[in-house]
Amino acid sequence: MGAMFRSEEVVLCQLFIQPEAAYLSVSELGETGTVQFRDLNVDVNYFQRKFVNEVRRCDEMERKLRYIEAEVKKDGVPIEDNLSELPRAPIPREIIDLEARIEKTENDILELSQNALSLKSNYLELTELRHVLERTQVFFSEEEAHDSITRALIHEESQMPNTTGRERLEFVAGVVNRERMPAFERMLWRISRGNVFLRQAIVEKPLEDPSTGNEMYKTAFVAFFQGEQLKSRIKKVCSGFHASLYPCPSSHSERMDMVKGIRTRLEDLKLVLNQTHDHRQRVLHNVAKELPNWIIMVRKMKAIYHTMNLFNMDVSKKCLIGECWVPMADLNIVQHCLSEGSRLCGNSIPSFLNVIHSDEDPPTFNRTNRFTRGFQNLIDAYGIASYREANPALYTIVTFPFLFGIMFGDAGHGLLMFLFALYMVVWEKKLLAKRTSNEIWNIFFGGRYIILLMGGFSIYTGIIYNDLFSKSMNIFGSKWVLPRGAEYTFDNMKKSHTKLLDPKSTFADEPYILGMDPIWMFAENKIIFFNSYKMKLSIIFGVVHMIFGVCMSAVNIISFKKYSSLFLEFLPQLLFLVVLFAYLAALMFLKWIRYGALNSGIASEACAPSILVSFINMVLFKDPKTYPNCGDGYMFPNQKLVQHVFLFTAAICVPILLFGKPLYVVCTKKGSKGKVYTNGAASQDIELQTSNSISGATANAAVASSPSNAAAPGHADHEHDDSFGELMIHQAIHTIEYVLSTISHTASYLRLWALSLAHSQLSEVLWNKILHAGLGAQKDQYVLAGILFVTFAVWAFFTVAILVLMEGLSAFLHTLRLHWVEFMSKFYEGQGQPFQPFYFKTILDADQETDED
Repeated sequence: MGAMFRSEEVVLCQLFIQPEAAYLSVSELGETGTVQFRDLNVDVNYFQRKFVNEVRRCDEMERKLRYIEAEVKKDGVPIEDNLSELPRAPIPREIIDLEARIEKTENDILELSQNALSLKSNYLELTELRHVLERTQVFFSEEEAHDSITRALIHEESQMPNTTGRERLEFVAGVVNRERMPAFERMLWRISRGNVFLRQAIVEKPLEDPSTGNEMYKTAFVAFFQGEQLKSRIKKVCSGFHASLYPCPSSHSERMDMVKGIRTRLEDLKLVLNQTHDHRQRVLHNVAKELPNWIIMVRKMKAIYHTMNLFNMDVSKKCLIGECWVPMADLNIVQHCLSEGSRLCGNSIPSFLNVIHSDEDPPTFNRTNRFTRGFQNLIDAYGIASYREANPALYTIVTFPFLFGIMFGDAGHGLLMFLFALYMVVWEKKLLAKRTSNEIWNIFFGGRYIILLMGGFSIYTGIIYNDLFSKSMNIFGSKWVLPRGAEYTFDNMKKSHTKLLDPKSTFADEPYILGMDPIWMFAENKIIFFNSYKMKLSIIFGVVHMIFGVCMSAVNIISFKKYSSLFLEFLPQLLFLVVLFAYLAALMFLKWIRYGALNSGIASEACAPSILVSFINMVLFKDPKTYPNCGDGYMFPNQKLVQHVFLFTAAICVPILLFGKPLYVVCTKKGSKGKVYTNGAASQDIELQTSNSISGATANAAVASSPSNAAAPGHADHEHDDSFGELMIHQAIHTIEYVLSTISHTASYLRLWALSLAHSQLSEVLWNKILHAGLGAQKDQYVLAGILFVTFAVWAFFTVAILVLMEGLSAFLHTLRLHWVEFMSKFYEGQGQPFQPFYFKTILDADQETDED
């Protein structure tokens, strides 16, 4: 947890890498994910950078791999996505071989696809021709009969003088899409003015589209007509409706011979298609085994060349220079990666790194594990911490689920939440291996440890509230007794006419062992008691939470050595909060301790003052209202004097907050001229083992060519450049915001009470109106069992859907607001930049999410 207290120290380093070892060195760094590179070629067009051709080669390989992957998925061949071990980026001499294998695979699949397309097209044409010949056979029989009568009439007319011969009927046969048939028929009628005789027959079995594989529904047709001009028109219409025309003999015997030949050819084509499909499947299965590795290797190659384009060449063009942010704890890892890259390429001149000073704020890096990552994400969603700022995530691990538990406050619902999170934690590796694009599930799984703690704390607070699915648990027996001394038991509860728990008449002889006494569940004044109890607890926890937030600002002040802020900001803020609202919380404890129903005199119940009225009278400088036998109305001696001192102290804190820092800056402005503040992390002495193989002249020239060294190390305090007026405006806004927000933030913690009360009442309503109604049904035992089954299912559904999911989400959002606004605003700036290392795993995960989208 030490690394969670504040972000790690990050330094700016220069990498001096030999060109031959650059690729392998960057590859090693990408596997570790320890450096964030800077672009040293900002002014250079991307297409003019040194390794742009290599990036284009990787883009071309990615294009080929996308085509191969599409063909594999089109045939339904499974691709193994969850690799046990990710392949490393290929070494330079293996890149050509990989490129050749990908190109050969693409050509093979392309050739197979073209051959299959050609065979399927031939098969489709023969199938359509067979349907034309078979389906239109009856049409030609009718035409032949009609034609024989026509020939006889023509023969008789030819014997008569002054008669002209009639032309024989011609025809066009083919197939057209079924949905286009009505329009096709109307168009033929219009162009021929009714002189085309169209016969059609539906092809029941759908045909397969060779290009897409989709089913097509066709209709075979034969159009009879006379005249060449009409024939030309009909063919144009067929072309416009994408109808396929086929030659069809006019003789019956010729048609039968053609059908037999077509059937034989179809059988042969079907055999060839099956063999082609089997061969394609074997090829694609072999490709599917290698495809994930190829994709990862190409993406890693592309990321390496992209990173190398950020490097700069030194003046002698003997080494590449890169700049990167590196966590101080990972410097040895980076040096090892550079050495390993030089060793793998067989270069005798090693690469090395040099830590340099910078006037830039380093990026913020919080090292997390699978448990703390979820809590850190909650903080980062508000804003990335400024460099070396105190990290709220460490304290959020405890405070977030605890405040959630106060609002949720049901042991039964908390147990459901805990078991769900426990399932995700126990089967973590198995669920993590099953990648899913379900965003809701990914959110739940990413916050599994948060949900686990929220469920655990809800169980704890549910035990304190003695609330289990809106029912109390009578484990130790009630400590309340009736006036006659009898204990509260089930029989006595039935005999008793009153359920009002009044300490004067029915009282507890000793405290309940843990949490609330179960008798409160039957009390008529339960709501009044729980309202007062939970409301006061909300204020107490809220004040403690805010005081802790103010105290955390002292940690930042001491860390950044702004000691003036310790006296001009921290102490006034803390005093203002303590003398007003911590005093309010102290009055609550004092009232609980001093006043009681069994006490007499000024400590009796009747003399107990209202805390809210007392606080208002304190602010208004009013004396409390007095009652007979209750003294002066104050809770302790000299309370009036203490309250006046506290109010005077709070009033003094406001002008100190308002004028203190601006006046201090103005008074120290002249003495601070010329003073330089350096980055503490960068100013530390760092001892690294560097090689002396590279000459001093080359190293010096490389350092001189780096743009980060154009300015001297360190940066001046820019606050001194601000005018007094600007400082006053900024400080006035800050002071007004703090003073007013202290009041509003304290009231904001009342949501702990409000949501807890709403949750318990809604849970009780579901129990009484649904499940209890089923239990009270006066039916036969078999009918009652069915009723109970239905009512329990309805109750369980609404319990999970409303009380666990919706109420849980509501309590989560309110808890998040209490941390972001009420707690973190006291000390957290959140103006930093995230540390984004060059890490292959992050790049691959982002690419995979893009592919899934």
